[in-house]
Amino acid sequence: MAPRLCSISAAARRVLGNPGPRAGDVAAAAATRFYSKDNESSWFRSLFVHKVDPRKDAHSTLLSKKETSNLYKIQFHNVKPECLDAYNSLTEAVLPKLHLDEDYPCSLVGNWNTWYGEQDQAVHLWRFSGGYPALMDCMNKLKSNKEYLEFRKERSCMLLSRRNQLLLEFSFWNEPQPRAGPNIYELRTYKLKPGTMIEWGNNWARAIKYRQENQEAVGGFFSQIGELYVVHHLWAYKDLQSREETRNAAWRKRGWDENVYYTVPLVRHMESRIMIPLKISPLQ
Repeated sequence: MAPRLCSISAAARRVLGNPGPRAGDVAAAAATRFYSKDNESSWFRSLFVHKVDPRKDAHSTLLSKKETSNLYKIQFHNVKPECLDAYNSLTEAVLPKLHLDEDYPCSLVGNWNTWYGEQDQAVHLWRFSGGYPALMDCMNKLKSNKEYLEFRKERSCMLLSRRNQLLLEFSFWNEPQPRAGPNIYELRTYKLKPGTMIEWGNNWARAIKYRQENQEAVGGFFSQIGELYVVHHLWAYKDLQSREETRNAAWRKRGWDENVYYTVPLVRHMESRIMIPLKISPLQ
């Protein structure tokens, strides 16, 4: 039997018939609202282990930004292969309306399809300005939003699975801001050994300077709810060749190899996704 192609219901077509805000409107709204050459000294430095001061505070308090109360949600949607185009169309019609509605304390940070990594996957990153109260306020309002409930019902027919995490941003990373394209994005995910988040943060706080010359660093986050001790680093590149050249250049900077030396033992598992922005994504 031939596979059944995914179609959009009449209700969804009514939503699509009322086109959502353009990508430019979304971006504008978001804008407002080395391998070291000194090998002789590298081996000597490796004899000394960085000491992490004992703390009584949670790592979320020590590592997150103090000047903001932003909370982030990342969503991973695994879509039926025959439904990906319909899923993207439905998403592009509905999500920007929430982004632009001032009654909802949430904003889109980025929306992508995975190009290399898990196939037929969509990734969405949201910011909640105001932390957990803003998240709950938004969730409560969505319960009575008929268009959103219709959207979720229609979307559920297109999905194989979905999962999410609540994240905080590292204090030493840039806050994600809308950017013009075209770019490709790499989401590097690190699953750390429990109890190592502070040490990870100590090392990356010194190392991030080696990865900012080409403005490739977009954002760095760590999980609070969902799978724990998970770190996400988001990078932007013009293309895959630019990615290779930028990453190779980091190894020519004294100190980058030291960061790798000290952080690799902290990692249980790591994964890289190359992603393409959707038309509605503020990060293009």
